[in-house]
Amino acid sequence: MNLVHRIENWGDTHHPKFIDVVRIALGGFLLLKGIAFMNNTEYLKALIENQNTVNISPGVLMALVYYVTFAHMVGGILIGLGILTRFGCIIQIPIVLGAIFLSGIFQDAINYMVWPSVAALAALVMFLILGSGPLSLDSYFLHSSEEW
Repeated sequence: MNLVHRIENWGDTHHPKFIDVVRIALGGFLLLKGIAFMNNTEYLKALIENQNTVNISPGVLMALVYYVTFAHMVGGILIGLGILTRFGCIIQIPIVLGAIFLSGIFQDAINYMVWPSVAALAALVMFLILGSGPLSLDSYFLHSSEEW
């Protein structure tokens, strides 16, 4: 059994049910953030353009805006419903890391804009390890297939 399977097995056996409420809230937060970005793509575009670390061409910038919006919406749904939760976390982690660095974590000692992103990153890493849990579609489908 390799390391990934051991981590998955440990996460599946050590997952309290109350943590699923956090998973559902995280999924809802990411979905709402994706909807907000979809309704105001100019804000996200300006946020990425105004950072001073990476120079991005206009085509790549628009692709990045659409990727972030789509990944937040799809990843939020996957995480909230508890289906393919680890995959949803994997597609979210690079985006949230980018949000942490774009919001200026190194500019101010106390930056109130960065803390929701840091909390979301911690929750994403936790659910990457723990998985979807007992109150999820993954668990429902697993138990319904065992009855057949």
